[in-house]
Amino acid sequence: MKVGGTPYRTIWPTADGTAVEIIDQTRLPHAFRTTRLETVAETIHAIRVMQVRGAPLIGAAAAYGLWLALRADPTDANLAAAFDALRESRPTAVNLRWGLDRVRARVADLPELDRATAALIEANAIADDDVLTCRAIGEHGLKLFVEARRRSDRQAVQVLTHCNAGWLATVDHGTALSPVYAAHDAGIPVHVWVDETRPRNQGASLTAWELGQHGVPHTVIADNAGGHLMQRGHVDLCLTGTDRTTATGDVCNKIGTYLKALAAHDNGVPFYVGLPHSTIDWSIRDGLAEIPIEERSPSEVVRICGRTDAGEVIEVQVTPDGSAASNIAFDVTPARLVTGLITERGLCAANAEGLLTLYPERRTAAE
Repeated sequence: MKVGGTPYRTIWPTADGTAVEIIDQTRLPHAFRTTRLETVAETIHAIRVMQVRGAPLIGAAAAYGLWLALRADPTDANLAAAFDALRESRPTAVNLRWGLDRVRARVADLPELDRATAALIEANAIADDDVLTCRAIGEHGLKLFVEARRRSDRQAVQVLTHCNAGWLATVDHGTALSPVYAAHDAGIPVHVWVDETRPRNQGASLTAWELGQHGVPHTVIADNAGGHLMQRGHVDLCLTGTDRTTATGDVCNKIGTYLKALAAHDNGVPFYVGLPHSTIDWSIRDGLAEIPIEERSPSEVVRICGRTDAGEVIEVQVTPDGSAASNIAFDVTPARLVTGLITERGLCAANAEGLLTLYPERRTAAE
């Protein structure tokens, strides 16, 4: 995608082959900055503080982090230590473990001198795979916009989204927003209702920013306004991403997604989830019982960052001194509330048979 007319990915190896560069998402939307990561420790920090975030991007970042670790020390002991440290940096998104597993499998049996080179090749392959996968999600999801346009006589297809599942959450293109960009680029009028997505405001800060960069009309709304808009008939389609999807179609995504799915179900609004193959956890069947839910620092609820009229970016406290705060980062939307899943292989029902229809190679293992 483009920033100010210049094409960017969210992560890429530097030209000198010694580091990784990322778009620092903690600086958006008020400043566009890139950050250089030279060590596995810097990569872990970037993942933990959300300089990089979004399940597919975390997977790619972890893969590059393992490469940086092996550049410094290619021994078995360091490979194991770096793998474990990266795996523990964020617990919910399954892509992180998937990316680490791919790199470790690629280098484990190689001589130490060859490991760093092989790790970089595999990390680049993971990043390239994500780009192609997310582009395909957009192509398959485009048909939903064509159908919505046929059903409605309003000027634009009205989409509601939650959190950020655009190109900033992936290496490029996005998951839930990839069909939005595909529809916009195909000339279908689109308007996006952007949930602010407290805490951290990934909708207001990131989704709105990248939609603006691409020229997609959008309106930022308070998180609790979505149900009202659906009741009034102002939403044609809900689209979200996911950090982990079970083999039976349960979806774990940013806290508040479940409430949007409930409102969509009550008002007959289609609720679709965009995801790559790397986000499906085939080992889990019950999302509520088995997906680990990350709880982050209460400070993200207590404090909020913004820009003053004078242009200064500051952080302020929004709660009384002494009030306790809880920061549950994700919730699980049961498959029964999900109209369908949009993957790089096509659309399917949010259930075991639907997923196995698209991924038949998993059928034997699942059965």
